[in-house]
Amino acid sequence: MNQVIERVEARLKDNNLVFAKKPIIVGGMSMEYYGLRKSGADIDLVISNEDYLSLVKKYPDQQKDIYGDLGVVVSEFEIWRSIALLDYNFFLKDAVEEGNFFVVSLNRLLLMRVCAMDVEKYKKDLILMKEYYYNNFRNQEFLKEAEVHIKSYKKSGGIIFGGKYLDE
Repeated sequence: MNQVIERVEARLKDNNLVFAKKPIIVGGMSMEYYGLRKSGADIDLVISNEDYLSLVKKYPDQQKDIYGDLGVVVSEFEIWRSIALLDYNFFLKDAVEEGNFFVVSLNRLLLMRVCAMDVEKYKKDLILMKEYYYNNFRNQEFLKEAEVHIKSYKKSGGIIFGGKYLDE
């Protein structure tokens, strides 16, 4: 089992947190799950509205509201019914199922970071994600071909018309 999943599962158990629908791991823990960077101290989850309503009854004084995103803070957990007013069903799309959890998909994680890119931490996460995509998904054959013309790209602002390279 993945170490991130083990840690989250252990902390949920320690805090006696149970949900009707599997929570979705987002934020720093999902960044660590994908090997992008280490997570911080908090654990961010997105849960269904029904689970949120149950949690609020149990922890009425630990509610958090950030511009309409409602959550509950329990120990190191920040448990949200939405992020940027995007709900459980949005984050569930293409999520990776891991035992009692889902992990937000890379694409939805990227969107979360884009929505919050005014925050320096998330801007850095975007750069890490860009590097991840480039390192794992770029067509290496095309990259080698493009590297031959780097001088031309620099001279022309990156655009070559009619195959007339300036480095030849």
